[in-house]
Amino acid sequence: MHPLSGLKKYVTHIHEYIREWFFGAKWFEVYDFIEFVSSISDPQFPVDTKQFKKICNKMMEREASGYRFVVDLIAQITNENELKEIEEALENSRKTKLSGVNAHLEAALSKLSDRKTPDYRNSVKESISAVESISQILTGNPKATLGEALKTIGKNVEIHGALKKGFDAIYGYTSDEGGIRHAMLEESKVDFEDAKYMLVSCSAFINYLVMKAAKSGIKF
Repeated sequence: MHPLSGLKKYVTHIHEYIREWFFGAKWFEVYDFIEFVSSISDPQFPVDTKQFKKICNKMMEREASGYRFVVDLIAQITNENELKEIEEALENSRKTKLSGVNAHLEAALSKLSDRKTPDYRNSVKESISAVESISQILTGNPKATLGEALKTIGKNVEIHGALKKGFDAIYGYTSDEGGIRHAMLEESKVDFEDAKYMLVSCSAFINYLVMKAAKSGIKF
């Protein structure tokens, strides 16, 4: 679209211009435009962004769209439980001490939801880094790898042994030479499904750790 300064003065003309552009735009440009509208915070053009995104999600669901708003971005995720896990993890990590976790999650979501040039490989790496970050915080060791953190995290947060082994099995391969940070760079393709799975599962793991930490009296 052209800069706002290039639009005509009258509302009717602006409406006509936007309508013409909207129906002639590429599919991903339409989603970009909806994201833009949801981010407007000008007091002269008040938008209830929360309600707007809620309505958009209902419309996208009604039209069988494969996309939904996840916090501030439109991503190719439609399952309500998956949406909830990601949104809850982003909300839980807004605390000051978890700012690093939040940054990694936002980066993972941003790379996953980029409709023009998605970066699934780095989305996966950002999701894993978010788990590493909260694990390092809980262990008190900023240099700990994810594998090391999972071995010692039980000292501060009670985790069932079998569940801990399960997490270790899921994420353990990411830190060795045969894992994502090495072998995936040699892979020809990392799919959307891979990146989505890691973002949802890492978000769920982070939410789990936050809840366990709270029960153990650990404050972030």
